[in-house]
Amino acid sequence: MKKYRTHTCGELTKSNKGQKVSLSGWINKKRDHGNLLFLDLRDNYGLTQCVIDKSNDIFKKIEKLSLETVIKISGLVIERDIETINKNISTGEIEIKINELDILGKTKELPMPVFSDQEYSEEIRLKYRFLDLRRKKIHENIILRSKVIAFIRNEMQKLGFLEFQTPILTSSSPEGARDFLVPSRLNPGKFYALPQAPQQFKQLIMISGFDKYFQIAPCFRDEDARADRSPGEFYQLDVEMSFVEQEDVFEVIETLFMKLFKNFSNKKIIHKKFPKITYEESMLKYGSDKPDLRNPLEIIDLTNIFERDDVKFDIFKKLVKNGSIVRSLVTKNTKDKPRSFFDGIDKWAKEQGSSGLAYFTFEKNDQISAKGPIGKFFSEMSLMEIIKQTNANIGDTIFLSCGKKSDVEKLLSVARNKIAEELNLIDKDSFSFCWVVDYPMYEIDEITKKIKFSHNPFSMPQGDINKIDLSNPLKLKAYQYDIVCNGIELSSGAIRNHIPELMYKLFEIAGYSKNDVNNQFSGMINALSYGAPPHGGIAPGIDRIVMLLAGEKNIREVTLFPMNQNAQDIMMNAPSEISEEQLKELNLSIKKKT
Repeated sequence: MKKYRTHTCGELTKSNKGQKVSLSGWINKKRDHGNLLFLDLRDNYGLTQCVIDKSNDIFKKIEKLSLETVIKISGLVIERDIETINKNISTGEIEIKINELDILGKTKELPMPVFSDQEYSEEIRLKYRFLDLRRKKIHENIILRSKVIAFIRNEMQKLGFLEFQTPILTSSSPEGARDFLVPSRLNPGKFYALPQAPQQFKQLIMISGFDKYFQIAPCFRDEDARADRSPGEFYQLDVEMSFVEQEDVFEVIETLFMKLFKNFSNKKIIHKKFPKITYEESMLKYGSDKPDLRNPLEIIDLTNIFERDDVKFDIFKKLVKNGSIVRSLVTKNTKDKPRSFFDGIDKWAKEQGSSGLAYFTFEKNDQISAKGPIGKFFSEMSLMEIIKQTNANIGDTIFLSCGKKSDVEKLLSVARNKIAEELNLIDKDSFSFCWVVDYPMYEIDEITKKIKFSHNPFSMPQGDINKIDLSNPLKLKAYQYDIVCNGIELSSGAIRNHIPELMYKLFEIAGYSKNDVNNQFSGMINALSYGAPPHGGIAPGIDRIVMLLAGEKNIREVTLFPMNQNAQDIMMNAPSEISEEQLKELNLSIKKKT
């Protein structure tokens, strides 16, 4: 017989009636009914109600036990009365009549209750994460995460992929986020870097002759925390394939995601074949390359309207003359919304750091007119042209933003979501995937005003590589792509540049000499010189996938032991100071900041 339990706390049913059993777990709740004491015993698998009569010698002992004490009970399985059945738990038709008790683990006073999903401060939750993880919702999220990873592994193997593990200690990369650096004891003055992603290694795997690789890869980036990004570390499904084009990668990921999201969620998937949206179109229609396609609102450029003589809105006209753009959002049939709704949106826009959102509503009496603060500045002819360009109808409202292209895109991207939420336009019971494709190879750095890579420097440019025109690099598109779901970017990917001569030319445009490339990417450029296949891949974020499936808004809720906003683990007191002996071993000294 097993020492601690014959069954788990989620296992027993009325088919076990009359059996003598032993259960072990935490006291989740206690209810004292005078002559009877009920307690819910909890383990990883569920809850079982246990009961003891006041006449039992151990009644008082159990009565004094605190919640979250770990105990073993033995007793008889009895069937509950019909009126006391709990249909919300798998063991709800039975209870255990306690005969014996062993206390396995005592508890101090709890800093937060476990049986409740009440919200507590981040500091309390993360300091006592081991208690936080006992709570039902987050406990189930972590179990979901484990099941999702197991499912992905199984499906990837079915698709013919091999799982490999790439190094954790590697060299620093000049691209991307800040590296976490690790000093080398055996090589004084030199440092390893923790990988931001296994990018170069997975390409080397393809060059090594393996055809399809995947890995549930830990990645390390010294970045600030966000709701959808953990500080310090995260996990991704790292994928690379040889002898493929963009569409081959899309087919694998769509096949996997359709199965994955159907298996772990009852929400509908809007598009069985994920739509492809160019980066340029996405920025125009949605103001972002992470569009939430559940939202029906689209942005429309109306700059040309403010070049007309019959439009008298001089503020926008002067800005347009000086190079600004005007873009709009149309809300359908909002003529009956109170003035407070529109003014509220304008006020919210100002709180985002903009000058606000101008607006008016289309009306028609004898002729088409516009109701609202700026409606009087538009002639009937100009309003008819706006209706034509936006497909608006009488009773619709138009919101307008004017300014620098990047500022207008940023504002209308969030305004689009804000207005859709206010009008309840988003179907929360669905997943809407899309691919964003045709990213520009280069962009202008806003600070240095120099050309830099816009995405992944190892990507293949589009077009005939033997006749590629590099004279206007800002027009060059790359085989780079993102997969987005419900406005959350799950991954970036690319078809890789496997031709060294072309790589040198592309890096030269971004300011790297041949020597720079040879020094900073020595392993990669050397390997590409020995017969590299065309290859490409992608790396969807595990944390974000689980966050979507669990319906959570913060990645902390699906991460086992996350850090706080300052990249600190306050439970384990990390990062921490190290001793002088350790510093000496590593040939390091700490210079105090003045």
